[in-house]
Amino acid sequence: MFQTRVRQPANLEYEILNITLKQLRYYLVAAKYISLRQAARELKISQPSLSAQIQKLEETLGIELFERKRKGVTLTPLGRDLLKQAQQAVNSAESIIDAANFASKGPSGTFRLGASPTLGPYALPWILPEVHKKYGGVKFFVREEVPDDLAEGLYNGRFDLIMTTLPLKEEGITVMPLFREPLYLVLNRQHPLAKHTAIEGSQLAGQEILALEEHHLLFRQVEDLCKQFNAELLRDYEGTSLDSIRQMVYMEMGLAFLPALYIRSEIKDRDELTVLSVAGEFIYRQHALVWRDTSPLRVFYRELGEFFREIVKRQFGKDVEVLEKF
Repeated sequence: MFQTRVRQPANLEYEILNITLKQLRYYLVAAKYISLRQAARELKISQPSLSAQIQKLEETLGIELFERKRKGVTLTPLGRDLLKQAQQAVNSAESIIDAANFASKGPSGTFRLGASPTLGPYALPWILPEVHKKYGGVKFFVREEVPDDLAEGLYNGRFDLIMTTLPLKEEGITVMPLFREPLYLVLNRQHPLAKHTAIEGSQLAGQEILALEEHHLLFRQVEDLCKQFNAELLRDYEGTSLDSIRQMVYMEMGLAFLPALYIRSEIKDRDELTVLSVAGEFIYRQHALVWRDTSPLRVFYRELGEFFREIVKRQFGKDVEVLEKF
């Protein structure tokens, strides 16, 4: 039976005061990789420095967080149990710093914004410059990830806020819906259905439909549409991006449901593609700005979300449906 050694400091309450935010961050990154070498590389410090900080944390707590092996490290049971509390502590400390900066300087600093790869590239280039004009001290570090990873990154503090597609299942977050974005059927102009300006859902029966890889929310939505219209989802030809889907449609490998903002940005007349709607069906996906309930900047994030809506309405009002209330 595995046992964790516990070393009790002379005065644990006093020792806890010596825990540093740096030590907790290092512990979390090391736990993420289960490799001190990889963790040190991400943190841009030497492996001995990382080991020393983690050892100091263990000595302060009086427990071992990692089991050292010749080939690396593994988390001890206590090391696993304390991950959530350590992440909450880091998030809370960073929130205090953010709140202090906001109170003294107003909206300023660099915010870590996560965005879906099927949305960010086709919306943020029009949104963020407007935000920078209004809030001159605000900058955004943008990273694209699929919605499930965005939600996880928001919870564990990798992101300050995310702009993503709904639904989300995480708890402890505030979801501010921004707009509904229609999905349209895109097909090669040589396809028999291309002669129509709109089609009936029944005309999709048996048609081959292309989709993104299944870790994308858009895949799940397209999968549901295929079931609804009795179409065939081409699982052997899943695309890695919306661009790859467009190219396969161009090569007459199938049809695709693509988002309105992508179509607006990337599909031109020269592409020899036709864009159709399905009569009687409002097919759309919904996007939101999301942040942690505990964030001290939640009032600013709400204000920011309202400004996002204004920009979207001004820039994309003909293509999407902006949601006015929250």
